Amino acid sequence: MDLGNNKLILSSGSPRRQNLLKEAQIDFELRVIETDESFPDALAIDQVAGYIAQKKAEAHQEIIQPHEIVLTADTVVCKENIIYGKPKSKEEALEMLLAFSNDTHEVYTGVCLFSKEKMMTKSFLSEVTFAPISKDEVLYYIELDNPMDKAGAYGIQDWIGMCKVKSINGSYTNIMGLPVPQVVEMLESFMQA
Repeated sequence: MDLGNNKLILSSGSPRRQNLLKEAQIDFELRVIETDESFPDALAIDQVAGYIAQKKAEAHQEIIQPHEIVLTADTVVCKENIIYGKPKSKEEALEMLLAFSNDTHEVYTGVCLFSKEKMMTKSFLSEVTFAPISKDEVLYYIELDNPMDKAGAYGIQDWIGMCKVKSINGSYTNIMGLPVPQVVEMLESFMQA
């Protein structure tokens, strides 16, 4: 993607987001600023990811340079108005994945583009339906792929995604943490505005 005289700054420690941009042939520099990811309790679930992505972008306010576009993202997995973040233990990962078994849940990724002049924030939804998953299969997956750094305790690109996801409605890369086709559209629109 031609960014003209702009420089894209990815502010994400996620190796999946970094790899997705590399695979899409989008040049970027990495600049991660640790940010408080809390959000107001009254915030609607479909707005949480965008809110956090925007907070991550605003952390660059004092250091952003002309012609830089900061890209931030946050992914939230939820089911029945409960947010499933990154598991704090293998036991919590087990509980999360068993809750998704033979059911559908939502994955929201909020994306924010930020420059000295403007900001654009959007959220994207994908729905994921799992086939039935046994406790033994979940324990196998946790040992195999160690999903402790992933919202909802799984990676769609991992064994569990390949073998136990029955259907997806929405962007596959959104579930990985960055809806690449939508990010490209956002960048094109952002640079033209």
